[in-house]
Amino acid sequence: MSAVGKERPMEASAEPQGHDERPAGVAEHAEVVVVGAGMVGAALACLLGQAGVEVALVDARESLLDHEAVGRGRPGMRVSALTPVSQRLLERLGAWEWMAARRISPYRFMQVWDAEGSGEVSFSAEQAGVAKLGHIVENDVTQAALERRLVALPSVRLLLGARVTGLTDAEGGRCVHLADGRRLVAPLVVAADGARSPLRELAGIETRQRDTGHRAMVTTVKVARPHGEVARQAFLPTGPLAFLPLRLNGESDHCSIVWSTSPEEAERLLGLAPEALGEALAAAIDHRLGEVTVVDRAVAFPLVQRHAERYVLPGLALVGDAAHSIHPLAGQGVNLGLMDAAVLAEELLAARRRGAALGDERVLARYARRRRGDNAGMLALMDGFRLLFGARHPALALARNLGMGAVDRLTPLKRLLLQQATGHRGRLPRTCR
Repeated sequence: MSAVGKERPMEASAEPQGHDERPAGVAEHAEVVVVGAGMVGAALACLLGQAGVEVALVDARESLLDHEAVGRGRPGMRVSALTPVSQRLLERLGAWEWMAARRISPYRFMQVWDAEGSGEVSFSAEQAGVAKLGHIVENDVTQAALERRLVALPSVRLLLGARVTGLTDAEGGRCVHLADGRRLVAPLVVAADGARSPLRELAGIETRQRDTGHRAMVTTVKVARPHGEVARQAFLPTGPLAFLPLRLNGESDHCSIVWSTSPEEAERLLGLAPEALGEALAAAIDHRLGEVTVVDRAVAFPLVQRHAERYVLPGLALVGDAAHSIHPLAGQGVNLGLMDAAVLAEELLAARRRGAALGDERVLARYARRRRGDNAGMLALMDGFRLLFGARHPALALARNLGMGAVDRLTPLKRLLLQQATGHRGRLPRTCR
Protein backbone atom coordinates (compact mmCIF):
# COMPACT_ATOMS: atom_id res chain seq x y z
CA MET A 1 0.00 0.00 0.00
CA SER A 2 1.55 3.28 -1.04
CA ALA A 3 1.91 5.87 1.70
CA VAL A 4 0.24 9.26 1.60
CA GLY A 5 -0.05 9.92 5.33
CA LYS A 6 0.24 7.96 8.52
CA GLU A 7 -0.06 4.38 7.36
CA ARG A 8 -0.83 1.45 9.61
CA PRO A 9 -0.05 -2.04 8.31
CA MET A 10 -2.27 -5.00 9.07
CA GLU A 11 -0.31 -6.28 12.05
CA ALA A 12 -0.98 -4.05 15.05
CA SER A 13 2.51 -4.69 16.40
CA ALA A 14 4.28 -3.41 13.29
CA GLU A 15 5.83 0.06 13.24
CA PRO A 16 4.00 2.82 11.34
CA GLN A 17 5.71 4.12 8.23
CA GLY A 18 5.07 7.81 9.00
CA HIS A 19 4.15 10.80 6.86
CA ASP A 20 4.76 11.29 3.18
CA GLU A 21 7.81 13.53 2.64
CA ARG A 22 6.31 15.50 -0.29
CA PRO A 23 5.84 19.25 0.28
CA ALA A 24 2.57 20.11 1.99
CA GLY A 25 1.53 22.44 -0.84
CA VAL A 26 1.73 19.80 -3.56
CA ALA A 27 -1.64 18.38 -4.62
CA GLU A 28 -1.94 14.60 -4.50
CA HIS A 29 -4.26 12.87 -6.94
CA ALA A 30 -6.58 9.87 -6.74
CA GLU A 31 -9.57 8.57 -8.65
CA VAL A 32 -11.76 8.76 -5.54
CA VAL A 33 -11.24 10.41 -2.15
CA VAL A 34 -13.31 8.86 0.64
CA VAL A 35 -13.53 10.89 3.85
CA GLY A 36 -14.36 8.69 6.83
CA ALA A 37 -12.95 5.19 7.36
CA GLY A 38 -15.74 3.80 9.52
CA MET A 39 -17.62 0.68 8.48
CA VAL A 40 -19.36 2.29 5.49
CA GLY A 41 -16.36 4.28 4.22
CA ALA A 42 -14.07 1.27 4.68
CA ALA A 43 -16.50 -0.99 2.82
CA LEU A 44 -16.69 1.47 -0.09
CA ALA A 45 -12.89 1.77 -0.25
CA CYS A 46 -12.61 -2.04 -0.26
CA LEU A 47 -15.16 -2.41 -3.05
CA LEU A 48 -13.37 0.14 -5.22
CA GLY A 49 -9.89 -1.01 -4.24
CA GLN A 50 -10.64 -4.62 -5.16
CA ALA A 51 -11.42 -3.37 -8.67
CA GLY A 52 -8.14 -1.46 -8.89
CA VAL A 53 -9.58 2.04 -8.39
CA GLU A 54 -7.04 4.43 -6.83
CA VAL A 55 -8.65 5.47 -3.54
CA ALA A 56 -7.38 7.91 -0.92
CA LEU A 57 -9.15 7.07 2.35
CA VAL A 58 -9.01 9.87 4.91
CA ASP A 59 -9.77 9.55 8.62
CA ALA A 60 -9.11 11.70 11.67
CA ARG A 61 -8.25 8.67 13.82
CA GLU A 62 -4.56 8.31 14.62
CA SER A 63 -4.45 4.52 14.28
CA LEU A 64 -6.37 1.46 13.19
CA LEU A 65 -7.94 -0.96 15.63
CA ASP A 66 -5.79 -3.60 17.27
CA HIS A 67 -7.28 -6.58 15.47
CA GLU A 68 -5.65 -9.03 17.89
CA ALA A 69 -7.69 -7.56 20.76
CA VAL A 70 -11.00 -7.06 18.92
CA GLY A 71 -13.64 -9.71 19.57
CA ARG A 72 -11.89 -11.01 22.68
CA GLY A 73 -13.14 -10.85 26.24
CA ARG A 74 -16.04 -8.58 27.11
CA PRO A 75 -18.16 -7.66 24.06
CA GLY A 76 -18.21 -4.08 22.84
CA MET A 77 -21.35 -2.11 23.71
CA ARG A 78 -21.94 -0.81 20.17
CA VAL A 79 -23.37 -3.60 18.02
CA SER A 80 -25.28 -3.88 14.75
CA ALA A 81 -27.85 -6.38 13.51
CA LEU A 82 -26.33 -7.32 10.15
CA THR A 83 -28.81 -8.70 7.62
CA PRO A 84 -28.15 -11.66 5.29
CA VAL A 85 -27.76 -9.12 2.47
CA SER A 86 -25.05 -7.26 4.38
CA GLN A 87 -23.44 -10.61 5.19
CA ARG A 88 -23.18 -11.43 1.49
CA LEU A 89 -21.49 -8.08 0.84
CA LEU A 90 -18.97 -8.69 3.63
CA GLU A 91 -18.33 -12.18 2.25
CA ARG A 92 -17.55 -10.70 -1.18
CA LEU A 93 -15.15 -8.30 0.51
CA GLY A 94 -13.31 -11.14 2.20
CA ALA A 95 -14.19 -9.85 5.67
CA TRP A 96 -16.89 -12.22 6.91
CA GLU A 97 -14.72 -15.30 7.40
CA TRP A 98 -12.48 -13.42 9.84
CA MET A 99 -15.52 -11.98 11.60
CA ALA A 100 -17.07 -15.43 11.99
CA ALA A 101 -13.82 -16.80 13.40
CA ARG A 102 -13.66 -13.94 15.88
CA ARG A 103 -17.21 -13.35 17.20
CA ILE A 104 -20.64 -13.12 15.57
CA SER A 105 -23.99 -14.00 17.14
CA PRO A 106 -26.72 -15.39 14.85
CA TYR A 107 -30.39 -14.96 15.53
CA ARG A 108 -33.08 -17.13 13.97
CA PHE A 109 -36.14 -15.62 15.64
CA MET A 110 -37.57 -12.22 16.54
CA GLN A 111 -40.23 -11.48 19.13
CA VAL A 112 -41.85 -8.04 19.30
CA TRP A 113 -44.56 -7.20 21.81
CA ASP A 114 -46.46 -4.31 23.35
CA ALA A 115 -45.70 -4.15 27.06
CA GLU A 116 -49.03 -2.37 27.65
CA GLY A 117 -51.18 -5.05 26.07
CA SER A 118 -51.31 -8.55 24.68
CA GLY A 119 -50.20 -7.83 21.12
CA GLU A 120 -47.17 -9.84 19.99
CA VAL A 121 -45.54 -10.77 16.70
CA SER A 122 -43.01 -13.54 16.15
CA PHE A 123 -40.79 -14.02 13.11
CA SER A 124 -38.53 -16.91 12.15
CA ALA A 125 -35.76 -17.54 9.65
CA GLU A 126 -37.80 -20.42 8.24
CA GLN A 127 -40.67 -18.04 7.44
CA ALA A 128 -38.20 -15.74 5.67
CA GLY A 129 -36.63 -18.61 3.70
CA VAL A 130 -33.14 -17.93 5.09
CA ALA A 131 -30.82 -19.83 7.39
CA LYS A 132 -30.57 -16.89 9.81
CA LEU A 133 -32.54 -13.68 10.15
CA GLY A 134 -29.24 -11.95 10.79
CA HIS A 135 -26.26 -11.67 13.11
CA ILE A 136 -25.59 -9.37 16.04
CA VAL A 137 -22.00 -8.22 15.55
CA GLU A 138 -19.90 -5.81 17.57
CA ASN A 139 -19.10 -2.77 15.42
CA ASP A 140 -15.41 -3.13 16.21
CA VAL A 141 -15.38 -6.68 14.81
CA THR A 142 -16.83 -5.52 11.49
CA GLN A 143 -14.52 -2.49 11.47
CA ALA A 144 -11.37 -4.53 12.18
CA ALA A 145 -12.23 -7.08 9.48
CA LEU A 146 -12.63 -4.32 6.88
CA GLU A 147 -9.40 -2.65 7.99
CA ARG A 148 -7.53 -5.93 7.52
CA ARG A 149 -8.78 -6.01 3.95
CA LEU A 150 -7.98 -2.34 3.32
CA VAL A 151 -4.30 -2.60 4.15
CA ALA A 152 -3.93 -5.52 1.75
CA LEU A 153 -5.19 -3.53 -1.26
CA PRO A 154 -2.36 -1.79 -3.15
CA SER A 155 -4.62 0.79 -4.79
CA VAL A 156 -5.98 2.09 -1.45
CA ARG A 157 -3.94 4.80 0.27
CA LEU A 158 -4.85 5.33 3.91
CA LEU A 159 -4.41 8.75 5.53
CA LEU A 160 -4.76 8.58 9.31
CA GLY A 161 -4.69 11.53 11.66
CA ALA A 162 -5.94 13.66 8.76
CA ARG A 163 -8.55 16.34 9.47
CA VAL A 164 -10.49 17.92 6.62
CA THR A 165 -10.64 21.71 6.72
CA GLY A 166 -11.87 22.66 3.26
CA LEU A 167 -13.52 21.54 0.03
CA THR A 168 -13.05 23.45 -3.22
CA ASP A 169 -13.54 22.92 -6.92
CA ALA A 170 -10.52 21.75 -8.90
CA GLU A 171 -9.79 21.08 -12.52
CA GLY A 172 -11.64 17.88 -13.35
CA GLY A 173 -13.08 17.38 -9.91
CA ARG A 174 -12.86 18.44 -6.26
CA CYS A 175 -10.06 19.31 -3.89
CA VAL A 176 -10.04 18.26 -0.23
CA HIS A 177 -7.89 20.43 2.02
CA LEU A 178 -6.31 18.88 5.12
CA ALA A 179 -5.28 20.59 8.34
CA ASP A 180 -1.58 19.91 7.70
CA GLY A 181 -1.71 21.81 4.41
CA ARG A 182 -1.96 18.86 2.05
CA ARG A 183 -4.48 18.85 -0.78
CA LEU A 184 -6.18 15.81 -2.32
CA VAL A 185 -7.65 16.15 -5.82
CA ALA A 186 -10.01 13.61 -7.39
CA PRO A 187 -12.92 13.49 -9.84
CA LEU A 188 -15.07 12.28 -6.94
CA VAL A 189 -15.08 12.95 -3.21
CA VAL A 190 -17.31 10.80 -0.98
CA ALA A 191 -18.49 11.90 2.46
CA ALA A 192 -18.63 8.90 4.79
CA ASP A 193 -17.78 10.95 7.86
CA GLY A 194 -20.82 10.36 10.04
CA ALA A 195 -24.10 11.93 11.05
CA ARG A 196 -22.52 15.33 11.76
CA SER A 197 -20.51 15.15 8.54
CA PRO A 198 -18.08 18.10 8.30
CA LEU A 199 -17.71 17.42 4.57
CA ARG A 200 -21.47 17.65 4.06
CA GLU A 201 -21.41 20.98 5.87
CA LEU A 202 -18.51 22.22 3.73
CA ALA A 203 -20.47 21.26 0.61
CA GLY A 204 -23.47 23.29 1.82
CA ILE A 205 -25.92 20.36 1.77
CA GLU A 206 -28.80 20.89 4.20
CA THR A 207 -30.43 18.14 6.24
CA ARG A 208 -33.94 17.63 7.53
CA GLN A 209 -33.37 16.94 11.19
CA ARG A 210 -35.65 15.88 14.01
CA ASP A 211 -34.78 15.14 17.61
CA THR A 212 -36.73 11.98 18.44
CA GLY A 213 -36.95 13.02 22.08
CA HIS A 214 -35.22 9.77 23.02
CA ARG A 215 -31.83 8.77 24.32
CA ALA A 216 -30.46 5.27 23.73
CA MET A 217 -29.05 3.56 26.80
CA VAL A 218 -26.73 0.69 25.92
CA THR A 219 -24.97 -1.93 27.99
CA THR A 220 -24.26 -5.67 28.07
CA VAL A 221 -25.96 -8.19 30.34
CA LYS A 222 -25.85 -11.84 31.30
CA VAL A 223 -29.19 -13.65 31.47
CA ALA A 224 -30.23 -16.66 33.54
CA ARG A 225 -32.13 -18.40 30.74
CA PRO A 226 -30.58 -19.08 27.30
CA HIS A 227 -31.73 -16.49 24.76
CA GLY A 228 -32.29 -19.22 22.15
CA GLU A 229 -31.02 -17.03 19.27
CA VAL A 230 -34.08 -14.80 19.67
CA ALA A 231 -33.90 -11.01 19.23
CA ARG A 232 -36.48 -9.54 21.60
CA GLN A 233 -38.02 -6.08 21.54
CA ALA A 234 -40.61 -4.76 23.99
CA PHE A 235 -42.46 -1.51 23.36
CA LEU A 236 -42.69 0.17 26.74
CA PRO A 237 -44.57 3.36 27.64
CA THR A 238 -41.28 5.28 27.58
CA GLY A 239 -39.86 3.66 24.42
CA PRO A 240 -38.60 0.38 22.90
CA LEU A 241 -36.22 -1.95 24.72
CA ALA A 242 -34.18 -4.51 22.75
CA PHE A 243 -32.42 -7.60 24.10
CA LEU A 244 -30.10 -8.64 21.27
CA PRO A 245 -28.64 -12.16 21.60
CA LEU A 246 -24.88 -12.60 21.96
CA ARG A 247 -22.86 -15.82 21.96
CA LEU A 248 -19.77 -15.79 24.17
CA ASN A 249 -17.55 -18.86 24.33
CA GLY A 250 -20.33 -20.90 22.73
CA GLU A 251 -22.85 -19.97 25.42
CA SER A 252 -26.23 -18.27 24.81
CA ASP A 253 -26.31 -16.32 28.06
CA HIS A 254 -25.43 -12.74 27.10
CA CYS A 255 -27.41 -9.96 25.43
CA SER A 256 -26.64 -6.50 24.15
CA ILE A 257 -29.12 -3.93 25.46
CA VAL A 258 -30.48 -0.94 23.55
CA TRP A 259 -33.14 0.91 25.56
CA SER A 260 -34.54 3.97 23.76
CA THR A 261 -36.30 6.14 26.26
CA SER A 262 -36.90 9.69 27.42
CA PRO A 263 -33.89 11.74 28.56
CA GLU A 264 -35.26 11.80 32.11
CA GLU A 265 -35.71 8.02 32.23
CA ALA A 266 -32.28 7.46 30.67
CA GLU A 267 -30.71 9.59 33.41
CA ARG A 268 -32.61 7.64 36.06
CA LEU A 269 -31.45 4.32 34.62
CA LEU A 270 -27.84 5.47 34.38
CA GLY A 271 -27.98 6.45 38.04
CA LEU A 272 -29.03 2.98 39.20
CA ALA A 273 -26.60 0.54 40.77
CA PRO A 274 -25.85 -2.45 38.48
CA GLU A 275 -28.06 -4.76 40.54
CA ALA A 276 -31.00 -2.34 40.38
CA LEU A 277 -30.52 -1.80 36.63
CA GLY A 278 -30.53 -5.56 36.10
CA GLU A 279 -33.79 -5.84 38.04
CA ALA A 280 -35.33 -3.01 35.98
CA LEU A 281 -34.30 -4.71 32.72
CA ALA A 282 -35.68 -8.08 33.81
CA ALA A 283 -39.00 -6.56 34.85
CA ALA A 284 -39.27 -4.55 31.61
CA ILE A 285 -39.36 -7.77 29.54
CA ASP A 286 -41.62 -9.65 31.96
CA HIS A 287 -38.72 -11.77 33.26
CA ARG A 288 -38.70 -13.77 30.00
CA LEU A 289 -34.97 -14.45 30.41
CA GLY A 290 -34.99 -14.76 34.18
CA GLU A 291 -32.48 -12.85 36.28
CA VAL A 292 -30.50 -10.19 34.40
CA THR A 293 -26.98 -9.26 35.49
CA VAL A 294 -25.36 -6.10 34.13
CA VAL A 295 -21.74 -6.91 33.19
CA ASP A 296 -20.60 -3.59 31.71
CA ARG A 297 -21.06 0.11 32.34
CA ALA A 298 -24.17 1.73 30.87
CA VAL A 299 -23.97 4.79 28.63
CA ALA A 300 -26.57 6.85 26.78
CA PHE A 301 -26.56 9.03 23.69
CA PRO A 302 -29.21 11.24 22.02
CA LEU A 303 -31.18 9.92 19.07
CA VAL A 304 -31.52 12.44 16.25
CA GLN A 305 -32.98 11.43 12.88
CA ARG A 306 -31.45 13.19 9.86
CA HIS A 307 -31.87 12.99 6.12
CA ALA A 308 -29.77 15.00 3.67
CA GLU A 309 -31.72 17.15 1.21
CA ARG A 310 -29.39 15.91 -1.53
CA TYR A 311 -27.19 12.83 -1.77
CA VAL A 312 -25.02 14.13 -4.61
CA LEU A 313 -23.51 17.21 -6.21
CA PRO A 314 -21.09 17.25 -9.15
CA GLY A 315 -17.98 15.49 -7.89
CA LEU A 316 -19.48 14.72 -4.47
CA ALA A 317 -21.58 11.92 -2.95
CA LEU A 318 -22.86 11.18 0.56
CA VAL A 319 -23.08 7.67 2.01
CA GLY A 320 -24.10 6.16 5.32
CA ASP A 321 -24.85 8.41 8.27
CA ALA A 322 -23.62 11.43 6.32
CA ALA A 323 -26.71 10.95 4.14
CA HIS A 324 -29.15 9.57 6.71
CA SER A 325 -29.25 8.65 10.39
CA ILE A 326 -32.08 6.52 11.67
CA HIS A 327 -33.65 5.53 15.01
CA PRO A 328 -32.08 2.19 16.11
CA LEU A 329 -35.56 0.68 16.44
CA ALA A 330 -34.92 -2.06 13.86
CA GLY A 331 -31.12 -2.03 13.80
CA GLN A 332 -31.08 -1.01 10.14
CA GLY A 333 -28.63 1.92 10.24
CA VAL A 334 -25.41 0.22 9.21
CA ASN A 335 -27.23 -2.04 6.73
CA LEU A 336 -28.58 1.00 4.90
CA GLY A 337 -25.09 2.49 4.84
CA LEU A 338 -23.51 -0.69 3.50
CA MET A 339 -26.11 -0.75 0.72
CA ASP A 340 -25.20 2.87 -0.09
CA ALA A 341 -21.58 1.78 -0.45
CA ALA A 342 -22.44 -1.24 -2.59
CA VAL A 343 -24.73 0.69 -4.95
CA LEU A 344 -22.34 3.63 -5.31
CA ALA A 345 -19.44 1.27 -6.05
CA GLU A 346 -21.54 -0.58 -8.64
CA GLU A 347 -22.46 2.65 -10.44
CA LEU A 348 -18.89 3.98 -10.32
CA LEU A 349 -17.35 0.78 -11.65
CA ALA A 350 -19.91 0.64 -14.47
CA ALA A 351 -19.07 4.26 -15.35
CA ARG A 352 -15.34 3.52 -15.23
CA ARG A 353 -15.74 0.59 -17.64
CA ARG A 354 -17.47 2.79 -20.19
CA GLY A 355 -14.98 5.64 -19.74
CA ALA A 356 -17.31 8.10 -17.99
CA ALA A 357 -16.03 10.55 -15.40
CA LEU A 358 -16.61 9.22 -11.88
CA GLY A 359 -17.78 12.61 -10.65
CA ASP A 360 -20.25 13.13 -13.50
CA GLU A 361 -23.61 14.25 -12.11
CA ARG A 362 -25.47 11.74 -14.30
CA VAL A 363 -23.44 8.86 -12.86
CA LEU A 364 -24.04 10.03 -9.31
CA ALA A 365 -27.74 10.68 -9.98
CA ARG A 366 -28.23 6.98 -10.67
CA TYR A 367 -26.80 6.19 -7.24
CA ALA A 368 -29.06 8.78 -5.60
CA ARG A 369 -32.18 7.44 -7.35
CA ARG A 370 -31.46 3.89 -6.25
CA ARG A 371 -30.76 4.72 -2.61
CA ARG A 372 -32.75 7.77 -1.58
CA GLY A 373 -36.18 6.15 -1.92
CA ASP A 374 -35.20 3.04 0.05
CA ASN A 375 -33.61 5.07 2.82
CA ALA A 376 -36.52 7.52 2.98
CA GLY A 377 -38.98 4.63 3.20
CA MET A 378 -37.10 3.04 6.09
CA LEU A 379 -36.83 6.38 7.89
CA ALA A 380 -40.58 6.89 7.53
CA LEU A 381 -41.35 3.34 8.65
CA MET A 382 -39.23 3.68 11.79
CA ASP A 383 -40.75 7.06 12.57
CA GLY A 384 -44.22 5.60 12.16
CA PHE A 385 -43.45 2.76 14.56
CA ARG A 386 -41.96 5.20 17.07
CA LEU A 387 -45.03 7.44 16.99
CA LEU A 388 -47.53 4.57 17.03
CA PHE A 389 -45.97 2.81 19.99
CA GLY A 390 -45.28 6.07 21.78
CA ALA A 391 -48.96 7.04 21.71
CA ARG A 392 -50.72 6.64 25.06
CA HIS A 393 -54.34 7.02 23.89
CA PRO A 394 -56.38 3.90 24.86
CA ALA A 395 -57.91 3.61 21.38
CA LEU A 396 -54.49 3.61 19.77
CA ALA A 397 -53.22 1.07 22.29
CA LEU A 398 -56.14 -1.22 21.38
CA ALA A 399 -55.50 -0.73 17.66
CA ARG A 400 -51.81 -1.50 18.21
CA ASN A 401 -52.55 -4.79 19.91
CA LEU A 402 -55.17 -5.83 17.36
CA GLY A 403 -52.79 -4.88 14.57
CA MET A 404 -49.92 -6.93 15.98
CA GLY A 405 -52.22 -9.92 16.29
CA ALA A 406 -53.32 -9.48 12.68
CA VAL A 407 -49.71 -9.26 11.47
CA ASP A 408 -48.87 -12.46 13.30
CA ARG A 409 -51.70 -14.25 11.49
CA LEU A 410 -51.36 -12.78 7.99
CA THR A 411 -48.55 -14.58 6.18
CA PRO A 412 -48.22 -12.13 3.22
CA LEU A 413 -47.86 -9.16 5.58
CA LYS A 414 -45.33 -11.02 7.71
CA ARG A 415 -43.39 -11.91 4.58
CA LEU A 416 -43.26 -8.23 3.59
CA LEU A 417 -41.95 -7.22 7.02
CA LEU A 418 -39.41 -10.05 6.91
CA GLN A 419 -38.14 -8.77 3.57
CA GLN A 420 -37.58 -5.40 5.22
CA ALA A 421 -35.84 -6.99 8.20
CA THR A 422 -33.52 -9.21 6.13
CA GLY A 423 -32.66 -6.54 3.55
CA HIS A 424 -34.28 -8.31 0.59
CA ARG A 425 -35.99 -5.30 -0.96
CA GLY A 426 -35.56 -3.28 -4.11
CA ARG A 427 -32.87 -3.77 -6.72
CA LEU A 428 -29.88 -5.22 -4.88
CA PRO A 429 -26.36 -4.59 -6.17
CA ARG A 430 -24.60 -7.63 -7.61
CA THR A 431 -22.25 -7.85 -4.64
CA CYS A 432 -25.25 -8.45 -2.36
CA ARG A 433 -27.24 -10.96 -4.37
